[in-house]
Amino acid sequence: MTTTGAIAEAGARGAPDGPWWWARRRSMVLDVVLALVSALECAAEGAAFAGEHRIPMVPAVVVGLLVGATLIFRRRWPVAVVLLGIAITPAELGFLLGIVGLYTLAASDVPRRLTVILAGVSVAGTFAVTLAKFSQNVADDGGPQDLWAMLFFSTLVALGLTAPPVLTGLYVGARRRLVESLRERADGLERELSLLAERAEERAVWARNEERTRIAREMHDVVAHRVSLMVVHAAALQAVALKDPEKASRNAGLVGDMGRQALTELREMLGVLRTSSEESVPEAASAADSRRLAEVAAAASARVTAGVGGVVRPVDGSVAGGSAQGDGPCLDGLEDLVGQSRAAGMAVELSVEGEERSYGARVESTAYRVVQEALTNVHKHAPGAKAVVRVAHRGGEVALQVENGPSDGGAAAPGLPSGGNGLVGMRERVSALGGVFVSGATDAGGFRVSAVIPAGVADGAGAAAGA
Repeated sequence: MTTTGAIAEAGARGAPDGPWWWARRRSMVLDVVLALVSALECAAEGAAFAGEHRIPMVPAVVVGLLVGATLIFRRRWPVAVVLLGIAITPAELGFLLGIVGLYTLAASDVPRRLTVILAGVSVAGTFAVTLAKFSQNVADDGGPQDLWAMLFFSTLVALGLTAPPVLTGLYVGARRRLVESLRERADGLERELSLLAERAEERAVWARNEERTRIAREMHDVVAHRVSLMVVHAAALQAVALKDPEKASRNAGLVGDMGRQALTELREMLGVLRTSSEESVPEAASAADSRRLAEVAAAASARVTAGVGGVVRPVDGSVAGGSAQGDGPCLDGLEDLVGQSRAAGMAVELSVEGEERSYGARVESTAYRVVQEALTNVHKHAPGAKAVVRVAHRGGEVALQVENGPSDGGAAAPGLPSGGNGLVGMRERVSALGGVFVSGATDAGGFRVSAVIPAGVADGAGAAAGA
């Protein structure tokens, strides 16, 4: 049962109009009525007993009233009520007291052994009193005494007064315990279902946030790098245009403005995608947006990639950034990636150490994205700086390092906006595969990005990160 359900149940028990309160009220009324009837019965039987044995009437009636009224305590002390009923059996008092007491004893949580013992004593006492009464009646009538008949009728009366209430009480007690057990199981199942629902909701929120972050990272890697190069190319065109300088400069400025606006809008979209999971987003709208953005990211990945010198080449497995299997960018595309940066005016070197070999799609895609984003950051934050890309193939891992020197003061800054998502995305990608990512400024005034990615990561690993 949930906390809210427990509080509601407690309130229902304490409220004067709750179901539990009404059940208890009915039980109290029933006990009072039974005690009153039992007291009147015992009083009448006490008066008859006093007249038969010529003893004072008033004490017998008072004792009968007190004994019969003890039935009101049958739920709290069932054993005591039954023992009292057995004790007054010789006086032929407490017919209702004995029956109701045995029923309550059998239906209660008293150990079954004690119930059997007291029921047996009650049968024996009733049998003895009934047999003595039959013998006395036969003797008073002066007829012949048939011992077997008296034994049969005495046994029948004793069992008739004891067995039905005991068996009924045992049945009611077992049924009550069964209902309580089923109720407890139902409450346990309700609590378990509530916990499962909460955990499922948490997992859904986590999965939705992971998917939003993955889409944001993918769109950033796919679009931002190429748009950044577009802005760099436009700035170079604006600076070196010879034919109709005014028009070339104006057109190049428009290209640069469009690129800057595209990056600004992209980063605004990334900011929306990286919003906190505590925000209230409609489930249907969130799912539709995720599907739409996923389609946009997939389309952007499958479209053209910018070639060196303005040549556009489709991604079909034979170009930079594509794998033969179509699983995304791979390490074989680093040469073309570096070539694109060189064409944009960056002095960049590529150094490969160790024996080249293929890795899992996730590993190669992550390594490619790290180099791509690091070069993009050099374009944005260190124009004119020299960059060195190092790739080291080791036994169980692949190490990457992109280091650039200080910015050339004479180079014009392209004015690219920065949202701060590049380093965050690289760290998330590498960490998702169990790797290590380090970035920071160098002593020479440049910047260094380093990553070590385990080579044994399976293709399915890191799916949450979305390579």
